[in-house]
Amino acid sequence: MIIDINIHHLPNDLFSNEEIMDGFLGSVPREWGEIAYVGTVESGKKQLILEKPKGYQNLNYVDGDYSLEAKLQAMDDAGVDIALMRVPVWQEWLRLETCRLVNDEAADMCRRSNGRLYANAVLPPWGGKANLYELERCLKDLGMVGVQLACHYGQLYLDHEVFRPYLKVLNDLNVPVAVHHTPLPVHWQAVYEWTNLRREYGRIIDQGTAVGRELFSGMFDEFPNLKFIHTMFGGNFFAHRKLVTPKRGVKKEAMLRLDCDECDRIERYLTNNIFFDMTHPASWGKDQVECAIKVCGADHVLFGTSFPVFYNWMSEGVEFVKTLDITAEERELVMSKNAIRLFNLPV
Repeated sequence: MIIDINIHHLPNDLFSNEEIMDGFLGSVPREWGEIAYVGTVESGKKQLILEKPKGYQNLNYVDGDYSLEAKLQAMDDAGVDIALMRVPVWQEWLRLETCRLVNDEAADMCRRSNGRLYANAVLPPWGGKANLYELERCLKDLGMVGVQLACHYGQLYLDHEVFRPYLKVLNDLNVPVAVHHTPLPVHWQAVYEWTNLRREYGRIIDQGTAVGRELFSGMFDEFPNLKFIHTMFGGNFFAHRKLVTPKRGVKKEAMLRLDCDECDRIERYLTNNIFFDMTHPASWGKDQVECAIKVCGADHVLFGTSFPVFYNWMSEGVEFVKTLDITAEERELVMSKNAIRLFNLPV
């Protein structure tokens, strides 16, 4: 079985339903320099565009790419059996009224998929009765298997105290959390001028910062049941996992310039609380993905493609994982078993 935990969902009538489009456009914080508008692509189809700063595009949502038919056809072409949907990036800003509409349509799409699609609930992360009622509705009435969060909201990462009420509820309910990247990292000024640096490495910075803050803040002592599945391999976390958890040497140093007492605690969090979405694995390269699986553990890595950002990311991703020098057991964990376990999928 092949399960893709990261395919994108937008309302199918986003471009024709004025209420939903106003909800998306109206949520964008223009006072922070975010610029959102509707344009067209060469074929004449409408697209929703996000820029920051002006003239530098960070998101492009094209009409028709997110339909049920497009999803199922791509899954059939790639050999994907089941996929988990999430709203790409925009969840950082969406207000509750729009979230309800998005969740309703996601649930309807799941029902019409004959068991091939599941969804993560999207809602504001601030706690409060109305937001928590929506969480309950999504989990109990709409049958959603997890929730999604942005890795930061404005300048606040998820370790900030403002998220504690919501995280406590998720912790108590044992709800898995897909932590998606945002359009740009908080400190984006050094990377915005070049497209690939902005749209790929910028999201690596974003996720790496988020994972680091979650680990070093100690938030998982308070919320030990949280399971965060981070996109972009957690910001390439496998590459610097050992670097940020140095151990004491045999010889006593004149002074310790790094904290060498963090290793055991951080390793515990990485074992219990942090997991990694491969996020279009073929783009990374064979050596890098094999290294990530070796360092993070095959039981902590989940297959995800970010379809439909590039249509081929799904089909190429499935074929790519077949080429990896990993065991059959590891491949099964990455491609399906981890997703079934973490999201408690009824398959």
